Amino acid sequence: MSLEVRDLTVDIAGRRVVDGVSFDVPDGARVGLIGESGSGKSLTALAILGLLPEGATAGGSVRWNGLELIGLADRDLAKLRGDEIGIVFQEPRTALNPIRTVGRQIAESIRIHEKVSRREALARAVAEASRVALPDPERIVDRYPHQLSGGQRQRVAIAMALACRPRLLIADEPTTALDVTIQAEVLDLLRALVEVDGMGLVFITHDLAVLSQIATHGVVLEDGHVVEHGPVAQLLTAPASPITQGLLRDATATLWRPGGEA
Repeated sequence: MSLEVRDLTVDIAGRRVVDGVSFDVPDGARVGLIGESGSGKSLTALAILGLLPEGATAGGSVRWNGLELIGLADRDLAKLRGDEIGIVFQEPRTALNPIRTVGRQIAESIRIHEKVSRREALARAVAEASRVALPDPERIVDRYPHQLSGGQRQRVAIAMALACRPRLLIADEPTTALDVTIQAEVLDLLRALVEVDGMGLVFITHDLAVLSQIATHGVVLEDGHVVEHGPVAQLLTAPASPITQGLLRDATATLWRPGGEA
């Protein structure tokens, strides 16, 4: 399955905040949307899944395996989310219910799309917790989000997003709120799961160093416009636009500062 975005626009209160964004994600491809804060990258992702904030409208075309998603009924979009297209947000607290155990939340994400019993779904939740490398999965599924670390909560969110084996994952800055060590672990996990399942990936970030670890192709956004796109290796070695050059300088500074990876 493939994602085709053509001339995507997003308007909020009469102001165009995403303007003419186009890119493709063939089945199994790993594409990054990168830009500074306010560049329109997260709104682009939300528009794809019909999750724009109230008052925002999307135009242009977003086709998933030939199906036009712009204008698709909410109930039909809801069927796609989690089943064919998964999403992981920056802050897992927004995706997790604080008064339900994480195991029940993973199980619910399965039962929404599959006709399985509650017992079977809970058993699968343990398996999914193990798959995302949560420690002692049989016990951790009985815990509540506040009892887990930030990295563990993000692993739960990833388990929920991938429990039904979607063909595409959209990850919206999923490591930004984590410290450097946990960030690297979550990136390694995402990369491994995407490769094992052969799914496509749209990875959103403001950090070119992070993008280089997980995506093969990058789309650079500035003020809602695509200013550059190409292989990530090309963006790292021969950035053409001033914004990409600035992102590269920031990435280089991060890698070489004390405590960085270099």
